[in-house]
Amino acid sequence: MQKTQFKGVFLLLLTAFIWGVAFVAQSEGMEHIDAFTFSGIRMVFGVCVLLPFIVIRDKMQNKKLPCDKKIRLFDKKLLVCGSLLGVVFFFACNLQQFAFYYTGAGKIAFITALYMFFVPVFGLFFKKRVPWLTWVCVGFGFVGLWFLCIDPGNLGGINVGDLLTMGCAIFFAVQILMIEKFAQQIDGVKLSCMQFIVAGTMSCICMFVFEQPSFVAIGNAIVPLLYAGIMSCGIAYTLQIVGQKFTESTIASLIMCMESVFAVLASAILLSEVMTTREVVGCVVMFVAIILSQLSEMKFANKK
Repeated sequence: MQKTQFKGVFLLLLTAFIWGVAFVAQSEGMEHIDAFTFSGIRMVFGVCVLLPFIVIRDKMQNKKLPCDKKIRLFDKKLLVCGSLLGVVFFFACNLQQFAFYYTGAGKIAFITALYMFFVPVFGLFFKKRVPWLTWVCVGFGFVGLWFLCIDPGNLGGINVGDLLTMGCAIFFAVQILMIEKFAQQIDGVKLSCMQFIVAGTMSCICMFVFEQPSFVAIGNAIVPLLYAGIMSCGIAYTLQIVGQKFTESTIASLIMCMESVFAVLASAILLSEVMTTREVVGCVVMFVAIILSQLSEMKFANKK
C-alpha cells in the first residue's frame, strides 16, 4: 500500500512552517528566561489549548452515542503510550533548548535535522525497508541544510551545544518512530495532549528545582512563549501526529526538516532580512529533495 498521502504531506509542511517561525521565538525567549522555564511554560500553554477542545469534542460525540459506548477522556492505552512519548519529548525539547546557551541557531537547526538520517537508520532495526531513492533524498536534504544553515567561515570546533543538539536529534528520531506506531491506534489530539502533560510536568519540576523563575522575566518573554506554546506545541505538534498517520516515517522526517527553510524565509519576509545566495541554493535543494521523496514513494508503491 502507498502509505504517504497528500493530506499527510500538507499537514507536515504546515507543521514545518509553524516550527520554522517558532525557532525565532525559542531564541528570543532564551534572552529572558532559562531553558526548563521556557519548555515547561510553553507545554502548559499547549495543554491549555488542547484540553478544552478535547473535552468539548468528546462531550458532543457522547451525546450521539449510547451509554455503554461513551468515549472516555483518557483510557489506559492513551496513558501508557502518551506517557512514554512525553518522556522522550521532554528530553528532545530540553536538550535543544539548552543548546542555545552554547551554540548558534544555524548550527542547532542543522544538527537537529540529523533526525532525517536517524529515522531510517533506526527503522532498519525494526525491519523497515527504505527505498534507495529515499536515501538519495535524505542526502539531498543534508546538502540543502548545509547550504541553508552553516557558514563555512564560522564553523568553530565541536562544543557542548553541538553535542546537546545531537542528543536532541536522536530523541526526536525516536519520537517520530513512536508516533508512527501509536498514531494508528490512538486519537492524535489526545496523544499530543498527553505528551505535553507529561513533558510539561517534568519540565516544570526541573524549573523549580534547578532554576529561579520570576514573573517579571516570564512577562518579558510572554510573546515568544505564547507563540511557542499555542502555535508550536498546541497546533504544530498535534498536526505532526495527525499528519504522520498518512505519511511514512522517513518521508515525514524529510518534510519536517523544511522547518529550517521556512525559518529563513520567515526572517526574510517578517524581518526584512536579505537571503544570501547560499540560503537560496539551500532552499532550492531542499524543495528538490521533497519532490524526489514523493516520486520515491510512488515508485515503491507501484512496485508493491
